Amino acid sequence: MSRMKKTCDFLSRNIAVLIIIFSVIAFFYPGGFSWATNYTSLFLGTAMFGMGLTIKAEDFKVVFTRPKDLCIGFVLQYTVMPLAAFALAKLFGLSADLALGVILVGCCPGGTASNVITYVADGDVPLSVGMTIVSTLLAPLCTPVLVYFLAGSWVEVSLITMMISVVKVVLVPVLAGILIYRIFPKQVDAVREMLPLVSVIAIVMIISGIVGSNAEKIMTCGALVMVVVAIHNVIGLALGTGAAKLLKLEKRKVTAIGIEVGMQNSGLAISLATANFAANPLATLPGAIFSVWHNISGTIYAGIRNRKKDPAEAGDSCTQKG
Repeated sequence: MSRMKKTCDFLSRNIAVLIIIFSVIAFFYPGGFSWATNYTSLFLGTAMFGMGLTIKAEDFKVVFTRPKDLCIGFVLQYTVMPLAAFALAKLFGLSADLALGVILVGCCPGGTASNVITYVADGDVPLSVGMTIVSTLLAPLCTPVLVYFLAGSWVEVSLITMMISVVKVVLVPVLAGILIYRIFPKQVDAVREMLPLVSVIAIVMIISGIVGSNAEKIMTCGALVMVVVAIHNVIGLALGTGAAKLLKLEKRKVTAIGIEVGMQNSGLAISLATANFAANPLATLPGAIFSVWHNISGTIYAGIRNRKKDPAEAGDSCTQKG
């Protein structure tokens, strides 16, 4: 199992590389991957179920023992990225499809990739996990409401339908995973090392399917979407970090919040676009590109945060991890 764990850890840490490789293949051989768009919700539900299986009782302790940190992170999560998405859509004069896609990404909760990047950056991992859990569990309310108000000037948004979609593809699978782990902890622990691999495969298939289905359209607007997505992500990382610093939080908390704000569950954005906005096929494209970019930028951000560590902080960090 140690070999399997190393393999899963390697793939999880290099998911951006895998996404790029399979996206390139899907771009040149779209027929081999376009079918995956029919199962976007299934793939995302599988990834969310895997996330639920990894959540332990102690992960919820941060919710009750550190409410201030979580409230700060939660507010930043659901204000910085949604408002930045709206502003960028207006600034760049995006079409309805692309504006919707960017706003969907901005209004989604944090994803599990942020927890991995937080660990690499020597951030506060329990806080990152706690923020992901809280933002995910509240996503059925927060995400549809924000999309309704921010994207309403471009497209008609059905608030109730979106809420139901988020419940189906996020809340139900996550809660089911938590429940299964509570009932069969030993059995789940026995295969825990393989769970990240399941999520990696699911996310790679979602992105590859979108690229394969939109290969021709990527040629015409892919560069614009890449620029907007990159700016959007950098705004999230920068403002999340800056706001946490202004609130005088310690460095590891600042790192966790910056990463959590800037890295979104873009798979959910793709799923919502597919399920609720069939008349806007390009709305899936920003989420697909964001999935690649935020893993790359997150790794770069982690390297920058580590380089800024002074000797005293490094010693403290080693003590805490040990």
